[in-house]
Amino acid sequence: MEADRAQLHLVQTGSPQTPVPPPSSPRPHPAALRLLSLDAHGRVLDWINWQDATCLYARGAVAWTLGDPCLHVHGGVSRLTGEQSLIELHPIVASRGHARAHALSPTPTLTNTALFARDAHLCLYCGHEFSRPHLTRDHVLPLSKGGKDVWENVVTACFHCNSRKSNRTPQQAHMPLLAVPYRPSWIEHLILSNRNILADQMAFLKAQLPKKSKLSA
Repeated sequence: MEADRAQLHLVQTGSPQTPVPPPSSPRPHPAALRLLSLDAHGRVLDWINWQDATCLYARGAVAWTLGDPCLHVHGGVSRLTGEQSLIELHPIVASRGHARAHALSPTPTLTNTALFARDAHLCLYCGHEFSRPHLTRDHVLPLSKGGKDVWENVVTACFHCNSRKSNRTPQQAHMPLLAVPYRPSWIEHLILSNRNILADQMAFLKAQLPKKSKLSA
């Protein structure tokens, strides 16, 4: 397998199954797909791109895989045989070696992207859906009143509701929350952070969701 990534050619053999992008959205490019990375014991690590996955295959660092091949990667041409190298990438890839320390109980990083995904791009005050540029991070208990910038104290809010609430609690502003903010598990975070999850990947992740997860349905 040629190490030079510039010579790699990606071909899609599968298609995203769930979640399904809106009808008006263009079909995702194969390179937008992510492979689910596990350690050799089957513990979920993270999403990885096809380039990093290809390197694992080429180095012989793949312990086992799950699912039918979803991407074909063509590499360089052998001078001896004249044949072009081919690696079939699977949707779920377990790598050899020890598990990373954070793989046992990782905590999702709080970012606006992850927060808006958790709240399904809904303002948790008015209940309307907005595109990302029209959303903000609101602290339920304002920072000026001792609130913290943590998952359990932040919700998605549109600009209008955030401005209206101002430096007050929901009770003080007479703006009740539509849902209680929570810290997503690592598995929930992985589902929320990827819009191009394949069916095999979703089934694997859902099997590991907490029983009371809102995403288990």
